[in-house]
Amino acid sequence: MRAEAARARPRAAPARWAGRLALHAAVIGLCLLWLLPTLGLLVSSFRPPRLVATTGWWTALLPPHQFTLDNYREVLGAYNMGRSFVNSLAIAIPSTIIPVMVAAYAAYAFAWMRFPGRDLLFTLVVGSLVVPLQMTLIPVLRLLTALGLVGTFPAVWLAHTGYGLPLAVYLLRTFIGALPRDLIESASLDGASPLMVFFRLILPLTVPALASLVIFQFLWVWNDLLVALIFVGGRPAVAPMTVTVSNLVNSLGQNWQLLTAAAFVSMALPLLVFVALQQYIVRGILAGAVKG
Repeated sequence: MRAEAARARPRAAPARWAGRLALHAAVIGLCLLWLLPTLGLLVSSFRPPRLVATTGWWTALLPPHQFTLDNYREVLGAYNMGRSFVNSLAIAIPSTIIPVMVAAYAAYAFAWMRFPGRDLLFTLVVGSLVVPLQMTLIPVLRLLTALGLVGTFPAVWLAHTGYGLPLAVYLLRTFIGALPRDLIESASLDGASPLMVFFRLILPLTVPALASLVIFQFLWVWNDLLVALIFVGGRPAVAPMTVTVSNLVNSLGQNWQLLTAAAFVSMALPLLVFVALQQYIVRGILAGAVKG
C-alpha cells in the first residue's frame, strides 16, 4: 500500500501544479479584466485634451509620456468638486454610523431580549426588504417636507438609516443570535444590565460583522445618486459628488478628460476604503460562515 502510494504521489504532483497554474491564470485574467476600465479612466484623467481627443488611452503608456495635472486643478477649482467631496463625507459618515449602531442594538434585542411581539416585529422589519425603494420615495419625501428637513443633511441621514436598517438588522441578528447563550446568561447573572452586556460583550464580539457592514453601507451611501438627489437636491452647498458629477456630464459632455478626472476623484475614496479594509470583509464572511 505504501509503495503504491509513493508511486502515485509523483504522478499527482504535475497535475496538481497544472491545476493551480490554470486557477492562478484565470484569477489574474479576471482581475486584469476588472481593472482595465479603471486603469483607462486613471490614465485619461492625466492626459491633455488634445491627446485624449486624438489617441487612445493606452498610447499614453508608451514614450514620450505626456501627463498633466491640469484636469484635476480645473475640476477641483472651477467645478465645485472640492466642496462636493466634503458634502459626500458629511452625508456618508453619519449615514453609515447611525444605521449600523441602531441595527446592532436592535439585533441584540431581537436575539436575546424577551418582549411582546418580538417575532412579529422582526418579521415586519425583515419583510420590508422586499419593498422597492422607489415606492417609498414620495411618502418619505412628504414626511420630511412636513418636518422641514428636505434640502438638509439630516434628511438624507434619516432616509439612508431607514433604507439600510432592514438588511443590517437581519445580518446582525443572525450573527449575534449565534453567540454562546452561556456567555450572555453569565453576564446577566453577574448583574450586568442589557446596555452593559451590549457595549462590553456584544459589540467586541461582533467587530468582524460590524466592520463588513460599515464598509458596504459606506460604499452604498457614497455611490448613491437617487436618494441624495431627491432629499438634498442639487444645490452646490449640499450636493454630494455623485450629483455634481451627474451635472458635469450635461455641462462637459465634450470635455470628457475633465469627466474622467471628476469620476476618479469621486471613486478614489471608496477604492481606498475597500482596499484598506477588505480584510474585515473576509473576516466577517468567514465568521458568519462558521457560526451559520
